[in-house]
Amino acid sequence: MVESWVGSMSRLLPRAIREGGHEFTFLTRDLHHYLRSAPEGTAHPLLGARNIVTADTNDTGSLLPEIERLHAVLRFDGVLTSCDYYLPAVARIAGQLGLPGPGPEAVENACRKDATRRVLADAGVPGPRYAVHEEWADLARAAREIGYPLVVKPVDLCAGMLVRRVDDEAQLAAAVAALADFPVNARGQRRDPAVQLEELLDGPEVSVETVSYAGAVHVVGVTDKSIGGAPAFIETGHMFPAALPAADTEAAEHTALAALKALGLTDGVVAHTEIKLTSAGPRVVEVNPRPAGNRITELVRHVTGVDLAAAFVEVSLGRAPDLRGGETGLRSAAIGFLVPERPGTLEALGGAELLDAPGVLEVQLAEPGRPVKAAGSNNEYLGHVMAGDADGPGARDRVETLLGELRSGLVIR
Repeated sequence: MVESWVGSMSRLLPRAIREGGHEFTFLTRDLHHYLRSAPEGTAHPLLGARNIVTADTNDTGSLLPEIERLHAVLRFDGVLTSCDYYLPAVARIAGQLGLPGPGPEAVENACRKDATRRVLADAGVPGPRYAVHEEWADLARAAREIGYPLVVKPVDLCAGMLVRRVDDEAQLAAAVAALADFPVNARGQRRDPAVQLEELLDGPEVSVETVSYAGAVHVVGVTDKSIGGAPAFIETGHMFPAALPAADTEAAEHTALAALKALGLTDGVVAHTEIKLTSAGPRVVEVNPRPAGNRITELVRHVTGVDLAAAFVEVSLGRAPDLRGGETGLRSAAIGFLVPERPGTLEALGGAELLDAPGVLEVQLAEPGRPVKAAGSNNEYLGHVMAGDADGPGARDRVETLLGELRSGLVIR
């Protein structure tokens, strides 16, 4: 495992590896990054690795020969990561060592928003009108050609970071300046200065969760999502399965499959493809060649019995994943996130009693005393509530009710 997110997947993947009867070596450039994220008094699950190796994971050129030396001793059977910023490096490592996984070019194209747009447009897969430029004059001209309102995106960040809606040239200038002020990502990697402009798409957004193995792509299901925090695009909640007409579900799945085929992500990949169901038909938002974040994999598991983290481990080893699932007693599961709207210090947040509320599957809340900043991406949540419905698509309504109770007790000073 080369690096990891510090959120839920940093716990789910080690568990899946262990429960699958495997062991892993963990490569990181900064072990303290993970130690800091562990709850006080507990060991981070990543420390359950058989070996922990410090290496410059940001320098793929020096990393490849170092991993070859390790491979000669440890004999790796697969390589993976849950962190978007290291997916291209992992694909190159797999190719160098002859291990299972998608091709490096396919992964690199999926991880770059501009490359994804180019590949999908060439293949005729529908997406928004877009332009990519570095210079202000080119950006301003492209914005006028596409037409406001627009979405401004970095080409190489994730979690919704610095993705903004802009309604005029002044807002565009502010969004471009904010990107220029963020030259290095959270893992110390220098960013590409290119800025991507896209037309603002109408309609609800969903994601299609898939597992690719041996050239076949298996659709596990479609998840819906709620978006808030304008002019940012913050994911405020999800429900699986999405409560959609059958025709919309089929259209989303068909579009995701076309996107994965165009990119070449048809082997050794668990993917999370985001789709807008616009008035003109489905449009691809982005393709993520890794399992969904924000606990979506757990929503899927609670409803279908399919463990996408375990599937990710197996396809990374070149093994057929178990996608049979089974009866779980739930027809829907949803999660809602507590999104701070202003900065300060968290003084009070109830919610412990929600653990015993009917249908509740998880409650995770920030501790009082935590510094809070107004959310601008999916990285600033103060907690979440997850609930299920045994009878139908009622999980989202249940979660919204519970979140309302949490917000009533939220105090930020």
